[in-house]
Amino acid sequence: MKRRTFLQGTLTASAAGLAAGAGLLTPGAVMADGHGGGDMAAAFKLDNYAAAMEAIGAKDAAESGDIKIKAPEIAENGAVVPVTISTEMEGVTQIAMVVTENPTPLAAVFNMTEGAQAMASTRLKMGKTSDMVAVVTAGDKSFMAKQEIKVTIGGCGG
Repeated sequence: MKRRTFLQGTLTASAAGLAAGAGLLTPGAVMADGHGGGDMAAAFKLDNYAAAMEAIGAKDAAESGDIKIKAPEIAENGAVVPVTISTEMEGVTQIAMVVTENPTPLAAVFNMTEGAQAMASTRLKMGKTSDMVAVVTAGDKSFMAKQEIKVTIGGCGG
């Protein structure tokens, strides 16, 4: 049963990631089913990094070397920047992606169920060169890692 649940969760997350990356799902539409609540939908509209981090409960997130970020160092087109976040931490309940210099920094939030592999992958829009911050929530604590991504052609109006 665990294998079936894992495969179902993986396929669902992949389909949602592809739909979001293709622009078929907006953050508000993804959160509209109540899994993230109204507060999370508002978090996607915040216009500064500190407020976005506070909204996802990561204001005091500790740096962690256990978070792996797979993203290009240089993105030819900021409209489609592939990013994958993974970790071997136990008890991961959420993975978020925050782009510090975007007009709305909170780019994606993935809620994990018990036993799910702690991995999330999507394509982000980035307006300019910026740090992409991966935030992993495990238990009652938040951890973060960041990687600078240089953007040559902007994707958020730039």
